[in-house]
Amino acid sequence: MSLNHSPETHRNLIARIPSVTGRDITEWFTAIENGPAFLRCDERSNWLADEHGISHGYATALVREHERQRRQRHY
Repeated sequence: MSLNHSPETHRNLIARIPSVTGRDITEWFTAIENGPAFLRCDERSNWLADEHGISHGYATALVREHERQRRQRHY
């Protein structure tokens, strides 16, 4: 099941990740980049949640933010 957050909820989740997880966003992006090469975002979110013990909501927000920033780098 895929989670779709509103833009405001997404921003709030991203802002809380360092305090909730004890890791900053760049550390999570590194984990995503070094993790398995899944093609689908929901597969990456599930892996991130299961492998690192974070909620699926935070995992989904991290994967979406990683994809958003990655797309911006390519333009």
